[in-house]
Amino acid sequence: MGWISIILLTLLARIKSENQTCKVIGQTGFMEFSKEGDLIIGGVFSITSTRKLIDNGYQAVPHSYCKKWNDRELKFARTVIFTVEEINRDTKLLHGVSLGYRLYNGCGSENLIRAAVEAVNGEDSKGCSGQVQAVLGHSSSGVSEDINLILSSLSIPQVSYLSTCACLSNKKRYPTFFRTVPSDRFQVIGLVQLMKHFDWRWVGIIYSPGLYSEEGTSEFVKEAEKEGVCVEYRLPYSKIYENYFNTIVQTLRESSSKVVLLFLSLSYTKSFLSEIENYNITGKQWVGSESWITQADLASVERKNILQGAIGFALPQASIPGLGEFLLSLKPSDEPQSAIIKAIWETFFDCSFSPSNTSTMCTGTEDLRTVSSDYTDVAYFRAENNVYKAVYLVAYALHALLQCQNGSNPTTGKPCVTKDDVQPKLVLEHIKNVNFTTQSGAKVSFDENGDSVAQYDLVNWQIREDGSVEIVNVGQYDTSVPEGQQLTLKTNTEIVWGGNNNEVPRSVCREPCPPGTRKAINKRRPVCCFDCFVCPEGTISNQTNSPECLFCLPEFWPNEKKDQCLPKPTEYLSYKEIMGALLTGFGCVGVFLSLLTSIIFLTHKDTPIVRANNSELSFLLLFSLKLCFLCSLTFIGRPSEWSCMLRHTAFGITFVLCISCVLGKTIVVLMAFRATLPGSNVMKWFGPMQQRLSVLTFTLIQVVICILWLTINPPFPKMNMMYYKDKIILECALGSAVGFWAVLGYIGLLALLCFILAFLARKLPDSFNEAKLITFSMLIFCAVWIAFIPAYVSSPGKFTVAVEIFAILASSFGLLVCIFVPKCYIIIFRPDQNSKKHLMGKIPPRTL
Repeated sequence: MGWISIILLTLLARIKSENQTCKVIGQTGFMEFSKEGDLIIGGVFSITSTRKLIDNGYQAVPHSYCKKWNDRELKFARTVIFTVEEINRDTKLLHGVSLGYRLYNGCGSENLIRAAVEAVNGEDSKGCSGQVQAVLGHSSSGVSEDINLILSSLSIPQVSYLSTCACLSNKKRYPTFFRTVPSDRFQVIGLVQLMKHFDWRWVGIIYSPGLYSEEGTSEFVKEAEKEGVCVEYRLPYSKIYENYFNTIVQTLRESSSKVVLLFLSLSYTKSFLSEIENYNITGKQWVGSESWITQADLASVERKNILQGAIGFALPQASIPGLGEFLLSLKPSDEPQSAIIKAIWETFFDCSFSPSNTSTMCTGTEDLRTVSSDYTDVAYFRAENNVYKAVYLVAYALHALLQCQNGSNPTTGKPCVTKDDVQPKLVLEHIKNVNFTTQSGAKVSFDENGDSVAQYDLVNWQIREDGSVEIVNVGQYDTSVPEGQQLTLKTNTEIVWGGNNNEVPRSVCREPCPPGTRKAINKRRPVCCFDCFVCPEGTISNQTNSPECLFCLPEFWPNEKKDQCLPKPTEYLSYKEIMGALLTGFGCVGVFLSLLTSIIFLTHKDTPIVRANNSELSFLLLFSLKLCFLCSLTFIGRPSEWSCMLRHTAFGITFVLCISCVLGKTIVVLMAFRATLPGSNVMKWFGPMQQRLSVLTFTLIQVVICILWLTINPPFPKMNMMYYKDKIILECALGSAVGFWAVLGYIGLLALLCFILAFLARKLPDSFNEAKLITFSMLIFCAVWIAFIPAYVSSPGKFTVAVEIFAILASSFGLLVCIFVPKCYIIIFRPDQNSKKHLMGKIPPRTL
């Protein structure tokens, strides 16, 4: 039907509207059922379908021939008749005004539009009559769109009961269009929420040509994208082109998505299922639109592997008292002028009203209860309830229009209108403000787009072994409740899932990124086909599909899974570990050997070797060595404020005391040699008193350095988190590096001075030259501490402390061994050499 034809029909309708005259052009007689009344409601239905065009070879006007019956549309037309009769029996609604109807039938868009024009003009096969006040229909969105292009120009209200296309909510293009069925926008949003609820993020869509399916599919894709649901494929199904179907089959077999949205009109769904049942398509969860999801006659044994577990939104179930009995009580005698009723009757009962050799004669009294069809299915009413509400909508609008109080209409304030003055334009004004509840409890009202409140039942197909289906209500979707609560599932109803699944099927392009990884969008693929990357070192993610990884606090570190931050393990030289225990053992051994040497010297203090080596300085040196070995123990264990200050100061002072004693002994050796020279009297300048003062002075200098260090910027415990990323080193920060190196430098200075003096005295002529022993000990001491500096700087963590302890122990053992072991050896094992003569070198050498 071209735009030119629509314009011509519109002009025809406008002429009739203005001049109240009509001229029938072409085919007429679309009216199928009628009843006169004070006010008339028109309706357009497709009771017949499958049109065949007869062109008559250009010898006459071409016309179409309809050869198939649509039980469902007949049911809608009969529901209109039932509702009008119910309203006429109501003494409160339209009191004193009778309501009539004119219901038109046509197949194909062209005839349906002509039928609508016939309804507007009041034309029938006999001529012209009164105009309808409103038009009901059509069930197809595309047909309703075409009809409203005509009705809008005439300000005639149109009320559809099944046209769901969201495009019809555009009041600028379709200002007179209303509907009692929810817009597909609400169904689409509900379908997206359904996908989101079951975490179906990767879906396919099969749709059919036509406004309903194409617009619904397009709207679904937009809404799905907002909620993170991706469409893997979107394929059109055509009854004509076989290549389209082959592509669908191949895609269904190769696709990774497990959920398929079948957004088809009912007629296309029947055709699609009749073809797809011949292919072994399994493992899919089918989701249906409201156009077919409640059509139980689609089920069969062959389709069980496809439709088992199908789920989708359906128009709510409703109970309309008396409607079922009315539908089943239909007899051909009720509509004797209707050829369609007779034709459908013959189809139902396989009989004929005309004599025939192949069929039995129809009596017209056959019982419709024995027939199984869309028309006779009266268990529940879904679409029929919308038809029922549509008729009541017009009736309530007419009722409001005819109200009169004090000479004016209480709703609009305009002058009162009688039933003879009712015009469609006035009815249109009152339809916009209608708000009522039908006798069955159905609430009807409209928003600014002419849409009613959306309510759906969530239904699930549960097919039995014999191919019959039970369509179970498993939930509801209601847009009148707050967001987040609109979709509810029944807790006591079990859902059967498609694809032979015993639980909710998984349909995702990529499984969610687990904790420990981050989600990254792949620009070359749909948003659902994201990538997952393991969190970088030092970061975690503790949520699924985390968009980024978070850094742990400095004192924390990720676990192996990188999903939580754990306190970093602390590291310090402990007594409990092997290295700490060994160093502690060596320190204790050093203390023991120093103590043992002191005992040996004490018990042999009167022997020449002890007396000749300045026993007072020897005992003081042994005491300082004990302190040196003990101070190494302060470096072991968890650092604290006091231990950090103690370990460095104790080490510095005890070692200076130790070196001062050695230095004193070295000076004594040199002075003693000088004293043996004729005329020399140097020993009086370095006697016992001077020796004590020198040791005290050297030590006090170190004490002052340590006091200044502790006063200005003392050492303190520190958590070193820079050297290792995954653990904390507990160490003692130096505080003032100058103080630390001043302490070490002073020790080194004394050691170097001692080494030089001892080196100068190494060739003195004594038989037992202690200067040689001091030279060796200082050589070891200096070598140890020179090697200590680079090792200390480069050693990590607790090994820094271990290096320092090792240097303390090594240098202490060097002094103890080099200075005292030879003497102890002579005292214990060679007492014969522990004599003044031997020490002075006066024993003759042995001869062989």
